[in-house]
Parts: sequence; structure tokens; C-alpha cells
Amino acid sequence: MKAIVYERNGDASVLQLVERPVPEPGPGEVLVRTAVAGVNPTDWKARHAWPLPEGWQIPGQDGAGVIEAVGEGVDQILIGARVWIWEAAWQRPWGTATEYTLVPVRHTVRLGSASFDLGACLGIPFMTAHRCLTAGEFMPTKLHAGALSDHVVLVQGGAGAVGNATIQLARWADACVIATVSSPEKAQLAAAAGADFVINYREQDVVEEVRKIAPDGVHTIVEVSAACNAATDVQILRNGGAVCVYADNGGDEVTLPIRPLMVPNARWQFVLIYTAPKAAKAQAVTDIAAAVAQGAIRVGEEAGLPLHHYSLATTAAAHKAVQDGAIGKVLVSTSEAG
Repeated sequence: MKAIVYERNGDASVLQLVERPVPEPGPGEVLVRTAVAGVNPTDWKARHAWPLPEGWQIPGQDGAGVIEAVGEGVDQILIGARVWIWEAAWQRPWGTATEYTLVPVRHTVRLGSASFDLGACLGIPFMTAHRCLTAGEFMPTKLHAGALSDHVVLVQGGAGAVGNATIQLARWADACVIATVSSPEKAQLAAAAGADFVINYREQDVVEEVRKIAPDGVHTIVEVSAACNAATDVQILRNGGAVCVYADNGGDEVTLPIRPLMVPNARWQFVLIYTAPKAAKAQAVTDIAAAVAQGAIRVGEEAGLPLHHYSLATTAAAHKAVQDGAIGKVLVSTSEAG
């Protein structure tokens, strides 16, 4: 089989296309013939700095494909199932940028008739979005149609992969969704994802526009750039509202005013899905699978998430595209799984 492997940390030049034997699944594992791998910012960040569990690493946390074989303790009925994969390479060497990968069976989820492209987009972005939408004082622990009725959600950075996932999940749950963007082109993407209101922060006053829509403030802010947006976020939270920070775009430190946040009993929740509570991740997987089954999750330009396809041999270019801030979702085609 062909696989992308790196044996030392570094820039994209450490990624090598190699031939390896197809592995055998161990107890509790499945062998997946991957069709598409998703590329996330943590893939290139991990390549730069994360330890290599066994002296080598196949990158890629997310993907989709077909289960080809199962290990001891795994039901044989799963052979042939179309699945999406989450956290394949977290503290494990087997990622998704390969024709075949080994995954704990609990990290695979039936995909049904949805496309492999959609499946490879789910994992990290949608699980992160789910955590951000369920961590606040007013927010439910589970998402489903109607779960966020009468809730207002502000998505800071509505054109990114997590921003898009948040908009789609929040709309599925019947929230009123406001998204901020930096250009008319990104505004179109946020609207296509399902945002009810889109604010261009380069041309409009975010606080003023949000207060027109939600005079009492918003229940949750899903924040991509806390260092840049903290002063704005403080002014538009309702009593008991939460800011859920999932990235450090624009700076790795944030300064907060104590009294203006004490008075409304505001919450700042920091989110890294890899180390999130196990119960929260399990609920995210369940709810995302339900949203997929109900046709509530879409990908592609018409869903505000343009797809950028790369071949397995050009995985280094795919990593670079994500590192350079590609708008939409970067995918690597890994095989012709059925």
C-alpha cells in the first residue's frame, strides 16, 4: 500500500510517499481502506512539534472509507461498512493519509449513503463546533432539531471550516446564527452555510449590528480569534453567556476586563477537542451522525465549504494549503474505496 509517512518533525519536506505492507487489525481495531483524508491545522502543527509515538507517523485525524477487516472482539458484520473516522492519529502512528489505516473501532462511524468527501470533513471541525455549542451555561449537552430554539449564537469567523460546521449544526438545532466575516466573498460562504445574519467586521460595527439583532446579547460566541475580538465579545454577551475559544488566530494571549465579565456571570471556555471530556466527544459523534443521517450537513461551494482536492502524492501541498489559510476544506484522495 501507499502511505504518507514522516519520521522526524519539520516542515512539509519531511512528508514521504512510501510503500508499506497492508497491516493486520489488532484487538478492537478495524482496517479501513481510506477513500478521502481531511486535512486540519493540527496536522501541520503536529508535524512540526508533536512526538512521534513509534518513531514514525502517518498524518491525518479525519477521513472516510470502507472497513476491509476487523480485529479480535469486533463484529464481522462491520466488514464492508462505509464509515467516517475521527481522531485516527491522536497519540497513535496510524493516520488517514494512506490507502489503508488501522483505527480503533470506536473511532469509526457509519456514513450511510453520504459521500466520502462529506465524511472526511466531519471529525475535528464538527466535533469542535459541537463542543462549542454545548459548553455554555444556557446550552444543551445534546444537539438535535429544536435544541437551540430561542438561542442566539455568534460565530466569529464564519467562513472557516469550524465556523462553517458551527453554522450548520446551530441551524440544524434551530438557533438564530450570526456570523462575522472579513470580505463579501466570505459573507456569501457564511450565508450559504445557513447563517441568518452576516456582518463584515471590516465595514460594520459588530457590537452595534449584533445588538440590533439580539438586544439582550448572545448566548454563545464561537471564537476563532480571542486576542483580536475579546473587547467586542465582552460587549455582546448576555447574562450567563459563554465565549468558546477554539483557536489562537491573531495572537496567543488575551486580556479580559474582570468587572464587566463578573457582573453577567460570563464564561470563557477554551476548547481543544483532543483533550475534551470523553462524554462530550461521544455525544458529539452521536449528534453529528444524526445530523448526517437527516441530511442536515452539506459540503461544497453550495454549502459554504469549498472543497480542495489533492492526490496522496501531493499531501505536502495539501498541508501547505491549510497552513497558508485556504478557505474551505482541503481533502486528500487516498484510494478508490467503494
